[in-house]
Formats: sequence, structure tokens, C-alpha cells
Amino acid sequence: MGDERLVTVNGVELCTETFGEPDAPPVLLIGNSMLSWPDALCEQLAGTPRHVIRYDLRDTGRSTTVDPDAPEYTLRDLVADAAGLLDAFGLPPAHVAGFGVGGWIAQLLALDHADRVAALTLIATRPNAPGPVDSDLPEHDAELMKFLMSAPKPDWSDRASVQAAMVELARHKAGSAGFDEAAARDLAGRIFDRAVVPENADAAKVHRSNQTGSVFAALDSRPRWRERLGEIGVPTVVVHGEDDPFFPIGNGEALAREIRGAELIRLPGTGHELPPRDWDVVVTTLARA
Repeated sequence: MGDERLVTVNGVELCTETFGEPDAPPVLLIGNSMLSWPDALCEQLAGTPRHVIRYDLRDTGRSTTVDPDAPEYTLRDLVADAAGLLDAFGLPPAHVAGFGVGGWIAQLLALDHADRVAALTLIATRPNAPGPVDSDLPEHDAELMKFLMSAPKPDWSDRASVQAAMVELARHKAGSAGFDEAAARDLAGRIFDRAVVPENADAAKVHRSNQTGSVFAALDSRPRWRERLGEIGVPTVVVHGEDDPFFPIGNGEALAREIRGAELIRLPGTGHELPPRDWDVVVTTLARA
């Protein structure tokens, strides 16, 4: 396992975990929480060799948690946190990778803190923020949305209830190449167990945010940045599952078109997920620069 510690950045504590030798080329992994990036994938990447850093965003995992339904920070603050982490570790420009909603942070880091980014990998993400998508981009899959609107709500303070609900959500986000129910159940349990519930906080809110990233729906994400994607000047690879129902692949295609020189890697049979069958592709991509 890696080395886990709290780092103070921009007045908050962020829980970080590092893998590999500190003098190896750095890779910053951004997801909703550090567990967006599987342990074994991080260890495999560290062996290439790379200095791998993953972390919990605010209001997730063991990082500073206040009220995920009413965050007193913006998407740009999360971007500043990522830049601040690189500074806190004293790192040179890093290869930055963003998965899902973490891809928004990665895009803006490359745009607004270009001196901190050496290369960019965007996995299962899209070029605009929460809310309605642009008319030329595909929305969330209709069957997935039907499930989200009709599925019974779990007791967010009960571990077993949360695990059951998150396994079903992961099943609906998975692609046609297969779904590992045991792995999904284990991940949901680990996310639940790592969530810090501060005194006087609403445990249900905290666990819901950790499992679903619901804090992003409440964030101020303005201004738009899609029109600026052409300003990104570092080598960029877009990796996207062909079966992704949450951010359908048309979103990845748009990113690859609008970022100069970007390469698009399609993952057949993959949904909104990072399954082991794709780790070699992801690690090879992250070890390029």
C-alpha cells in the first residue's frame, strides 16, 4: 500500500496517498475520492516507475468535511486545491489524470495552472460542468436515468443498505464486457468506512456525497470552459468506454476534437468504470510522459 497523510492546502486538510519513489516523474490522479483509482492500478503505475499521488477531494473520504449539500467553495477552489497539492509536495509539472467528475478539475488545472501540468489524461469525462449538456453532446443514458429516478433510496447511514444500493448503481454504469459484483461491494464498503463524519454533521449527507459525488450538483462551476479547450498546450489523451452510460462516448469524442493534438482511446465493452481489463491501457498512457 501507499503512504497516506493529511496535507493542508488552501485552509483545508486533504487526505493524500502516494505510491512509488518520490524522485520518479509525478502523476496526480483526480477522482471524486482517492478510491476512484484502484489500489492495484496505482501500484502498477508506480512500478513504471512513477511517483503517484491520489487524494480525497473536500467533503469526501478523510479530507475536510463540512456540509456536502451546501459547499462553501467552488469548482475553481477544487482546482486550486489540486495545484496546491503539487506545490505542497514540491513537485515539478505533473502528468495529471482526471476520471469522471475529476476530469473537470483536470481540464481546468491544465487551463488555469498550465505551469503545473506536463501532460493530461481525461478518462470517462465531458467538457462541461454539472447540469444540462450542450445540444451537440449526449446526455446521460435514458435507462440509467430511469434507474436513478426509480431506485429505492438507501438508508445512507447504514453500511449494508449503502453497499446494496451502490452495487446496483455500479451494475448500471458497467459496460457489456462484464460486471464484478464482489469488487463493487468491496469498494462501496471501503468508501463508507473511510468517510469522516464530523461532530454534529448529518451522517446520511456525508455518506451519500462520498458514494455518489452529489456535492458537484451543488457547486458553483462557472464560468464555462469548453470554449477554451483549444488553449490546452500539453500532450493529451482522452480514454473513454464505448458503453459509458453516464458520460456517453460522444463527450470524449468532443474533448479529443477540441483539444489540439489530443488522442482518443476507445475502450470496447467498458462503461463508466476502471475495470482491471483496462489497467494496462491506462498505465501505459500515464507512463508516456
